[in-house]
Amino acid sequence: MLKNLRTCDLTDPLGLETARPVLSWQLDGVAEQSAYHVRVPGLWDSGEVESADQRVTYGGEPLTSRTAARWQVRVRDAEGRWSDWSREARFELGLLEATDWTASWITHPDWYDENNDPRVGEGHPLPLLAGEFTAKGAIAQARLYVAGLGVYVASVNGAPVTDAVLEPAYSDFTQRVVYAVHDVTALLREGGNALGLALGPGIAHVFPHQDRYMKFFGSKGAPRAIAQLDVSYADGTSDRFGTDANWLATQGPTTRSHWYGGEDHDARLELPGWDAPGADRSGWRPVTVRPEDAGMLRSRACPPVKVTEDLPAVEKLVATDGTAVFDVGAVVAGWPELRLNLPAGKYLRLLPGDQLDDFGRVVQSKPTTGAPIFNTYVTKDGPQTWHPTFRYDGFRYVEAQGLPEHVGADALAALVLRADNAPIGRFETSDPLLNDIHTIIDRAVRGNMYSVLTDCPHREKLGWLEQAHLLFDVVAYNYDVAAYCRELLVTIAEAQTEDGLVPDTAPEYVVFDGAFRDDPNWGSALIRMPWQIYRWYGDTSAMELHYDAMGRYLDYLTGKSGDGILSHGLGDWFGLDRTTPVPLVATWGYWRAARTMAKVAGVLGRDDDAKRYRALTDAISAAFTGAFFKDGRFGGGGQASEVFALDMGVVPEDLAPGVLDRLGGAVREGDITVGEIALPALYQVLTRAGRHEELFGFATSTTHPSYGYQVRNGATALTEAWDGPTRGLSQNHYMLGAIDAWFYGGLGGIGQAPGSNGFRRLLIEPAAPGDLTSVRASTASPFGPIGVSWQRADGAYSLEVEVPAGSSAEVRLPDLGLSRYKAPEGAVPVGERAWRVPAGQWTFGAGR
Repeated sequence: MLKNLRTCDLTDPLGLETARPVLSWQLDGVAEQSAYHVRVPGLWDSGEVESADQRVTYGGEPLTSRTAARWQVRVRDAEGRWSDWSREARFELGLLEATDWTASWITHPDWYDENNDPRVGEGHPLPLLAGEFTAKGAIAQARLYVAGLGVYVASVNGAPVTDAVLEPAYSDFTQRVVYAVHDVTALLREGGNALGLALGPGIAHVFPHQDRYMKFFGSKGAPRAIAQLDVSYADGTSDRFGTDANWLATQGPTTRSHWYGGEDHDARLELPGWDAPGADRSGWRPVTVRPEDAGMLRSRACPPVKVTEDLPAVEKLVATDGTAVFDVGAVVAGWPELRLNLPAGKYLRLLPGDQLDDFGRVVQSKPTTGAPIFNTYVTKDGPQTWHPTFRYDGFRYVEAQGLPEHVGADALAALVLRADNAPIGRFETSDPLLNDIHTIIDRAVRGNMYSVLTDCPHREKLGWLEQAHLLFDVVAYNYDVAAYCRELLVTIAEAQTEDGLVPDTAPEYVVFDGAFRDDPNWGSALIRMPWQIYRWYGDTSAMELHYDAMGRYLDYLTGKSGDGILSHGLGDWFGLDRTTPVPLVATWGYWRAARTMAKVAGVLGRDDDAKRYRALTDAISAAFTGAFFKDGRFGGGGQASEVFALDMGVVPEDLAPGVLDRLGGAVREGDITVGEIALPALYQVLTRAGRHEELFGFATSTTHPSYGYQVRNGATALTEAWDGPTRGLSQNHYMLGAIDAWFYGGLGGIGQAPGSNGFRRLLIEPAAPGDLTSVRASTASPFGPIGVSWQRADGAYSLEVEVPAGSSAEVRLPDLGLSRYKAPEGAVPVGERAWRVPAGQWTFGAGR
């Protein structure tokens, strides 16, 4: 009767760093909960609590390091009947104090100079580190706590400890390094054991080099690692092993790795069994023990990056000069993997790219992917498989220089990587073009959903922040990002400067100049995202944790404003109308931040702050009107200017219909000039006004600028510019993907009733514009799956709605000029073509 028990929005997590975790569950077979009872044996029993809450905070004594717990819940339904106890869910805490760590940071001696500074030259062969230990008895449980800079791969007795890759997550490595906890009980054995660590520089140590692309260079720390193994024996005793001065180091077969430029691997130098117990390490050197302590270590609190797809090449192409080029069929982000059977000594150079030139060669250039980028591989003898390990690429095509002609298409595949957030969304219509648009947007989201949300997976690989909040709903409709976005906010708050500035990128690995560092529509992610997490998941923890930092950022903006107007920023980035005033765009961002802070303060019961922030919001609105409203138009009458004015509610009532008509007409004809900042607001403004026909007109356009233009010109992921497939620039950029939220919320009609959070009360209001004859959309809320499916034909319309247990919904049918409407038994009329329903499956109909 209960399902999906989670702790901190994760299933049976290891390594939590909270003394009071949040426990949540979903109802199954119970439409409505009137009370709950949670028990955590030996630690806490809530007793019977009169509440419909399905998300509660552990209320026992604060938990301590390594605490392992199991918990269950039962609920009472609306008729007073108690369910059986749920299955057991588990969680385990990590190491909450620096003193819990007894291991030391270690590295290969070549990576630091005599002053303990990273060597920043051309790089060195990547290190392998190994240590051995003896387990003195039968093993009951073993936990490995491990972290590294910039990328590490950990193994026990020659076996990987996890399928997570590119560990650790992005962070400001000088403030915080993310560690992971792994259950390695099954990998250990009584007697001799070995722990291995392979290290690469990652983005923590971007060294300068001359022959390949780099976005920037700089070092937060050269490769190093720390690992601690806690072993519990069957007889009740325990042991602890960790990285220390007894470990040994050598150079591995990966001779160079650069986060941007490429990775070089010589398979002839591989050391089989190097991380197995009893291996011959006679030529290895003692490791260097680093002086850093464990105070910066924090546990990973969201899903890691994993391989999520294996795409074999669909074709081996041959360029006009005879060079082999593999096509994996779609623009992706991840690893090109070689699968070969060749003799030793073949030197292969792999160039990844998203496009081909007129001669069939891979295109690389500064504005597209960055250039040059290539990986090299020297073969060993016989069957072999290889991919880069310490970096990743964005690509559809891989040019393989030096490959023998007889090698076929099966020699290469794409291992697609992304953060392992569960996919929860589905969208499909009767129009193949709309389906293709959804697909390319989703592919671009996946291509940039790593440990932070990046803008592109090749040229930048940086966490530009505007997408994180402007397109929050696009990501959240499609993926479960409850834990992921909380962790992302930690990274954003970590980047805030002492004066309150939130830089445009987080982590701030490179400090840009001017507006590329300081734009309110980028930095406002710190304010907007906690509110969005609350609205989407009913979770106030991010607002509570970051409230002071959010206030500091708003104070920073206020300090830079003059008479309520902000004048700095990038403007409506990538807008086709270059006349949109930068101060108008910046002031809209300022207004939105103040308005959001007022709502956050209200929810958290900070009434005085809420009143102050509401007054600030009103003052910004008045200043905006005074500064930009001239001769009946805002900002000269450009589309973005009028969108922002409508969104703020400052357009005079008598002028609003005309403004909407101008915008709607332009959108219907595909004459959009707004950039990425105004684009989401454009969809929202027109959706609120019920202008779905206009939006549908743009969605089905195939002329430039449009999504359809991209699809018709071969895009397999959303591109950076409207004409990306024919113009160049990045071919894997989701910043223009805001229409996907309209797909779910407009055509699918999946939304929340006013005042609801966490999708407790749904508003199902699908539109049926143009010649669209069917839509199927679904997503998942904290309460369970939400589904909408409608179709129309021959003067009839039917709508099927799935409302998860614990939720209710108001269902509104579109006005299709039909005369007979049929609602199922149990639906309560609340207006014309509108009904209220509880949880369940519901079918509505209409006809002539």
